[in-house]
Amino acid sequence: MEWSGIMLILTARVPKRRLIAGAVTAGCCCVALAVALIFTLGGRAVTASAEVKNVKDNDDRVAYLNTLGWEVGKQPIATEELLIPETFDDSYKQYLALQVEQGFDLTQYCGKRVKRYIYEISNHPNGETGAQAALLIYKNRVVGGQVQGEDGSFLHSLIRPAQMEGAEPSATPGTSAAI
Repeated sequence: MEWSGIMLILTARVPKRRLIAGAVTAGCCCVALAVALIFTLGGRAVTASAEVKNVKDNDDRVAYLNTLGWEVGKQPIATEELLIPETFDDSYKQYLALQVEQGFDLTQYCGKRVKRYIYEISNHPNGETGAQAALLIYKNRVVGGQVQGEDGSFLHSLIRPAQMEGAEPSATPGTSAAI
């Protein structure tokens, strides 16, 4: 059985005025969407450095910490492999809240092995000696981290405040042992 080609042509007359009005409306919608995305994503970028990808080596980790305002040693002072628990008990509440505050969600990594790289900080705003930055890395991606006292005396987010004079840490001492 052979089909003969049937061609159907529809034509419509649309005044140029309506065409231009439609194009302007579509353009305004695109601009509004772009502005909304910038404000939404921009707010997240200010509060967090959430899940930075392509952190493949030590130079990338140091550069990441530098972008947050931290001056750190060229090499980590410790490297550890950790297992994120399958479930979090109450002892993790403050630590998880600290991570969420920064835009990290460790619950996505339950049961996964991550690497923790700890760097010595030389420019803590309070003049703290023994301050350390700890990064949690999963498959070349920063998935968490914190700034902590070498002795567990303080713990706060990776976000470096301009002035921390008199500021209280975000979590209580000893919480750094949670992860």
